[in-house]
Amino acid sequence: MENTEITPDYTLDVKGETCPYPAIKTLEAMESLQKGEVLEVLGDCPQSINNIQFDCKNHGYEVLSVEQFGPNLRFLIRK
Repeated sequence: MENTEITPDYTLDVKGETCPYPAIKTLEAMESLQKGEVLEVLGDCPQSINNIQFDCKNHGYEVLSVEQFGPNLRFLIRK
């Protein structure tokens, strides 16, 4: 699930936050987006790779991309 061609509308940096806070903050940020906008989430909590995807899909958001660079994670999520 890697896509570097998508330009996000907003970026949320949750590096240093431990679960469940990255997922909670992601869902809160998604509420403020307009339909079709893309949020980039940057984090480093290992559990986020599953939690953010699961929570976003359960709320009807589309996870476009999940990338991992060492301990760092990057998600692209469309409302």
